[in-house]
Amino acid sequence: MAKLLATGGRPLTGRVRAGGRKNSAVAVLPAALLADGVTVIENLPDIQDVWVYAELLRSLGVKVDLGPSGNGEALRAVVDPGGLTPHSLSEALVKRMRASYYLIGVLLARYGRAEVPFPGGCDIGSRPIDQHIKGFRALGADVRVEKGVVKVRASKLVGAPVYLDVVSVGATVNIMLAATLAEGTTVIENAAKEPHIVDLANFLNAAGAKVKGAGTDVIKVTGVKRLPGGTLHSIIPDEIEAATFMVGAAATGGEVIVENVIPKHLEAVSAKLIETGATVEENGDYILVRGNGRPRPVTVKTLPYPGFPTDAQQQMTALLSVASGTSVITETVHEGRFKHADELRRMGCNITVEGRTAIVQGVERLTGAKVKATDLRAGAALVLAGLMAEGETEISGVEHIDRGYEKVVEKFTSIGADLRRVE
Repeated sequence: MAKLLATGGRPLTGRVRAGGRKNSAVAVLPAALLADGVTVIENLPDIQDVWVYAELLRSLGVKVDLGPSGNGEALRAVVDPGGLTPHSLSEALVKRMRASYYLIGVLLARYGRAEVPFPGGCDIGSRPIDQHIKGFRALGADVRVEKGVVKVRASKLVGAPVYLDVVSVGATVNIMLAATLAEGTTVIENAAKEPHIVDLANFLNAAGAKVKGAGTDVIKVTGVKRLPGGTLHSIIPDEIEAATFMVGAAATGGEVIVENVIPKHLEAVSAKLIETGATVEENGDYILVRGNGRPRPVTVKTLPYPGFPTDAQQQMTALLSVASGTSVITETVHEGRFKHADELRRMGCNITVEGRTAIVQGVERLTGAKVKATDLRAGAALVLAGLMAEGETEISGVEHIDRGYEKVVEKFTSIGADLRRVE
C-alpha cells in the first residue's frame, strides 16, 4: 500500500495544468457505447477511474485502446463497441467506482435490458439511485433490485416527462443516456446543471443525438434511431482539480497559475477565496491565485452547480483550519462529507461537526501527523493540510486520491511542494 509524505513550510509557486474532468470522462466513456461506430475521446485524465472504466467496457466485449495522447499527461481512448454484449457485469469491477451505474442507461437504450450490481465509490453518506429508477420507469422500463443487482427490462423505451425530486447529477446523466435512443421526446425537469452535463450533451449531439437545454434545469432529449459514431470529442478541464491547486496556493501563501481551466466553472470557488483575502485573477484559460497571509474566516454552504461545489468543501476546510477566526461550513449535498474532520484534528485543527455543519475555529498552525484519506476529496484536503503543517505528515489511503487526481505527486512537486510517494 502506498503512502504520501508531505512536509509543510514551502509556498506553492509556478504553473500547473488541470487535466480533463473526471466526472465528464466517466459519463462520456459509457456514452460511446450508444454509437454504432468508433469514438475517439481526448483529454482524458490519467486517473484510476478512467482505467477501471476501460476495464469495465472491455469486460462487455468492447475494444478500448487507452493510452497517452502525446501531449503530456492526458490520455486518449479509441472505443469500438462492435463486440458489445449486454451480459451481467463483474461485481468486483463495478464496486470500484460510482459511475459504473451509467452502464444501466446505456445498455437499456441499446438492448432493452441491463443487469448491473450496485455501484461503489467514495463513502460520503447515503447516495440512493431512486431518481435513476424513477426515470427508467417513466420511459417504460421494469426495474427490480435483486441480491444487490439492478435488473432493468423494457420491450420499448418511450420518451416521457421526468421530474427529479432532488437535483441529481447521476440521475440526469443516466436518464439522458437512456432517452437518447428512445421513441419520442423525454423532458427532464429539475435537472442538474453541472458543466459535465453540458459536456456529455455536446458529445451526444456531435454523435448524432438531439439534446437541448443542458446547463439549464430543463433538458429535452428527442430520441433517434441510431448514433453512427465516428465522433472525436475532447473532455473539458476538471475544475475540482483546478480548485484544489487554487486553495493550495492560498493555504501555503504561494502564487500559482492554474492553466487549462474554464474560469466560469470556478466562479464560486474564486469568490470564496477572495473572501478569505486571497488574490484571484482570471485571464482566458488560466487563473492566478496568490495567498496573502493568514486567511480570513468565511461561511461556506455547498450547493449544486453553480453554487459552491461539495467536491471542494474539504479542501476549503483545510484552508479555513488556520483562519483568523471562526468559519461555518454547511454541507447540503452529502451528509457524510465531514469524515476528514477527525484526521484534521490529529494535525491540530479545532473543528466541531454538528450534523451537516462544521464549525472551524482557526488555529495559528497545523502540525504533521499520521492521517488517513477516507475518500477522494478528503485525501486532497489532507495533502493540502500536510503542505501547510509544520513537520511531516504521513497520508495513507492513497488509493482514494488516485481515483480522481492524475500524477498528484508530480503536479504538486512541479509547483514547489515537498511531497513524495512511498510504496
